[in-house]
Amino acid sequence: MYPSAAFAEDILSRALAVIGSGDSALLAALDELAAPIYVTDAEGLITYFNPACVDFAGRTPELGEDRWCVTWKLYTDDGRFLPHDQCPMAMAIRTKSPVRGASAVAERPDGTRVTFVPYPTPLFAEDGSLRGAVNILIDVTDARQVEFLLAQAEKCRRLARAICDPQTEDTLGTLAVQYEEKARALAIKAGDIALL
Repeated sequence: MYPSAAFAEDILSRALAVIGSGDSALLAALDELAAPIYVTDAEGLITYFNPACVDFAGRTPELGEDRWCVTWKLYTDDGRFLPHDQCPMAMAIRTKSPVRGASAVAERPDGTRVTFVPYPTPLFAEDGSLRGAVNILIDVTDARQVEFLLAQAEKCRRLARAICDPQTEDTLGTLAVQYEEKARALAIKAGDIALL
């Protein structure tokens, strides 16, 4: 349903090669990525972010001041506040290993929220010491909304099968179709028919 882990890992491996090269011309290529990508030092301070981070976070991160994440506020999938020092990037730096399989919700200063899957990956110097980390943020907001709408449609269909009243059955069937149409429209808008 979401952009594949292979997609994110491919972008990360390319970004790691660019960052490892130290070539400023190659580093400028990261600015062209549509996906938000940022780099921290070994203490978690943001040292680089591409323009997509600004769009994603709804704010401009402050280099050398923002720590762990480019977002304004973070929450878990179930809505609990997630302090930045407990986010996946902080965990990747502390454990010196990539964090995979996590998701979170970023709140922008304007109050809008975006659900995302991060791919924080530590960066090591030639001597094996931790240099920092790189992270790519994959927006899965539309995919999650499509999942929710399709789940609601299925609930309506299950209820309709359990009801003996034809009028209620028709109403639930109509609701299911409406949920499916909204899900289809959202998937088309997101440009990902595979969401359906």
